[in-house]
Amino acid sequence: MAVKEIRGIKMGYEDTSEGIPLVLIHGHPFDRSMWREQTAAFGSKYRVITPDLRGYGESEISSDKTMLEEFARDIAVLLDELKADDIILCGLSMGGQILFEFFRLFPQRVRALVLADTFAQLDDAERKQARYDTAERLLRKGMRDYAEEVLPKMISPRTVEEQPDVKAHILSMMRGTSPKGAAAALRGRAERPDYTALLPQINVPTFIIVGSDDEFTPVADAEFMRDRIPDSKMAVIEGAGHMPNLENPIEFNRLIGEFIETLK
Repeated sequence: MAVKEIRGIKMGYEDTSEGIPLVLIHGHPFDRSMWREQTAAFGSKYRVITPDLRGYGESEISSDKTMLEEFARDIAVLLDELKADDIILCGLSMGGQILFEFFRLFPQRVRALVLADTFAQLDDAERKQARYDTAERLLRKGMRDYAEEVLPKMISPRTVEEQPDVKAHILSMMRGTSPKGAAAALRGRAERPDYTALLPQINVPTFIIVGSDDEFTPVADAEFMRDRIPDSKMAVIEGAGHMPNLENPIEFNRLIGEFIETLK
C-alpha cells in the first residue's frame, strides 16, 4: 500500500509494474481491494493503478458531500504524481460514473474506457431521494445492516450460494467502509449530472461489460450506453450480478485482456 497527499487528503493506492497504465476505479461502498483479481491477473503485464476513492478504504475525506467531479480531480492529480497518462480507465458502478466525469474533464488523458455495470442516465426523483435517505441512515446506524441488505443485489443468488469467499470479501469491504465517506458519496451522486448527452461525444475505444443478473444496473442500461457511444462494444457475463469482476473473474479478465490487445 502507498499513500500520497492529494488535494488536501491522504489517498491510498497501489501501483504495479511498468507498461500501459490500466486505472481501476472501484464502486460504492467498496475499496481498491475490489480489484484484487484484476491486479493479480494484469499487474505483471500492465501498470495497474488502483486508488481508494476519497472517503473509502485508506483515503481520507474532508466534507459531507463528495461530487463526482471531486473524485475525478483526485484521480487526475494522483496520476500526475505518478506520471501516468494515456490511460485505459475502467470503472464499475459509481466508478463508471466517475469515468464519465473524468472523460468530460480530461478527455485528452484517456486512451480507452471500460464501463462495467454502470449507467449514464439521471436518477429519477425516487432514486435520488433514496440516496439522501440512505446517507442519513448510514450516519445514524453504520454499515453492518446496510451491507446485509444490499448483498443480494450486489451479487447473484448463484454467487451467494456457490462462492462464500466472494460473499465474505464483499461483506467485509462494505462493513469496513466509513459511513461518513459512503454518505458523502451518496449525496454527491444524488446531485450528479445526466451523462446521456456525453455518450455520443466519447471518441475513444469503449468496452461495456455487465452481469446478466445485475439488479442495480441491468443489461438494458448497458445497451443504452452501447447504442449511444460510437463504435462501442458490449459483453454480458452470464450468471453474474453487479460485480462480475469478482463473481466471474476469469471471464471478466479475459474480456478486458482481449480489449486491451485491440488497442496495441
